[in-house]
Amino acid sequence: MSNQALILENGDVLGRDALTQGSLLIADGQIADVLCGNAGADGGFADAGGRKVDLSGWTVAPGIVDVHGDGFERHVAVRRGALTAMEHGLFSVEAELAANGITTAVLAQFYSWEGGMRGPEFADRLFAAWEQAAPQVKTDLRLQLRLETHLFEQFDDVLRLIDRTGLRYVVFNDHLPHDRLAAGKTPPRLTGQALKSGRSPEAHLENMKRLHGLNDRVFGELQAFSAELTKRGVQIGSHDDDTAEKRAKFRSLGANVSEFPETIEAAQAARDAGDLVVMGSPNIVRGASHAGKVSAREIVAMGLCDALASDYHYPSPRYAALELVKKGICDLPAAWRLVSEGPAKVLGLTDRGVIEAGKRADLVIFDRETGRVGATMAGGKITYMTSPLAERFI
Repeated sequence: MSNQALILENGDVLGRDALTQGSLLIADGQIADVLCGNAGADGGFADAGGRKVDLSGWTVAPGIVDVHGDGFERHVAVRRGALTAMEHGLFSVEAELAANGITTAVLAQFYSWEGGMRGPEFADRLFAAWEQAAPQVKTDLRLQLRLETHLFEQFDDVLRLIDRTGLRYVVFNDHLPHDRLAAGKTPPRLTGQALKSGRSPEAHLENMKRLHGLNDRVFGELQAFSAELTKRGVQIGSHDDDTAEKRAKFRSLGANVSEFPETIEAAQAARDAGDLVVMGSPNIVRGASHAGKVSAREIVAMGLCDALASDYHYPSPRYAALELVKKGICDLPAAWRLVSEGPAKVLGLTDRGVIEAGKRADLVIFDRETGRVGATMAGGKITYMTSPLAERFI
């Protein structure tokens, strides 16, 4: 046994199906053993030779796997010119993730005609910063590209970006206001969006009209592009499905993940076909979608949700899990699976998401009454720790 072994004793350990008092043996970045119940004063690991920490009164849960979040934007896109090295912002992102119990995080970056922080140039800069920052931190930082379907003229550039970075997750969106454009009406919030993109409102509107006019070509282009993604082993998803027909269309492209379906119909269609459904944690915490779409609480209660994501707010996954328990929608093990094992399944990660011997030592230690995180471990390394729990370790 490694002389760096750590024994976490007497905490409430959140297993896949139950919460029981127990002890964990952490060694070489993994959960080496788990003992539940009263294991004695030495925690049951008398021969391990590890350092012991008493976690009485604290809950030990699997580290949160965040399958989709864009809360990083405020760290990497601060006031114009204030942050020239974007990787410095990503170090701040990692600190916020760890403080919220997140041990694996997918940074969801747009690649869109909308420009600004959602434009191709910003995506290229962010990915370059990720190449610098990700190897230097213990939180597992991953990338997702949220690709606008009508931007197919730049799909070759996207493939080059994927080949350079090894990105393995692409989600299709379509944010064009087709109904307004087809009716010849000015889209809402045009001026604000144009200014963010660095274009005049007139130029921004003309570009939207031009892309809207490409509707008939989009699906064929997506078929060819999706085939290239599949060749590269890239996972494909779709965003904001609102009908069963739309879900089936994206499924035909190989998109087996439905992110934030907007209706029960779309979520049910995904479940019936064996697709994976991701909902937003802020929706759970609020009790409703901020955009007036289906309530994520309702989707969870119907058994149609596989995973919850931070979306735009990193504290939300753990508070969403606790809120589901508080509202009686599900018990704590089931609620926590939605922020740990479920998202890990979406990403095809079988080495994390549960507290079991042989899994990565990705853990969050928190106060169940307040939801506050006391410490986070990723791959057996401390990524966050604060008082009053810190005094138990130090």
